[in-house]
Amino acid sequence: MPRFFRQPPISATSCREVVELVTAYLEGTLDARAARRVDVHLARCEGCRIYLEQIRNTVATLASAELPGLPVEVCADLVEAFRNWHVQEQR
Repeated sequence: MPRFFRQPPISATSCREVVELVTAYLEGTLDARAARRVDVHLARCEGCRIYLEQIRNTVATLASAELPGLPVEVCADLVEAFRNWHVQEQR
């Protein structure tokens, strides 16, 4: 059995929960109680702190990247395809 299954949890919030909440946490959209739970977990979990830093770096890198835009016709085709896909899913 892996070591992390034998040890008690490091906080009431699991690593899985932190991963699920990381975007809202970084955007500052978590309610105060959830943000505090994530803070407590991060204070005790090096793995989640590393993950959080990786996500921060990824967001910063992508925000500063100059990406080519799609032609207007391609964007319109994609919007129409997704619109039709949603209608088909509802049937």
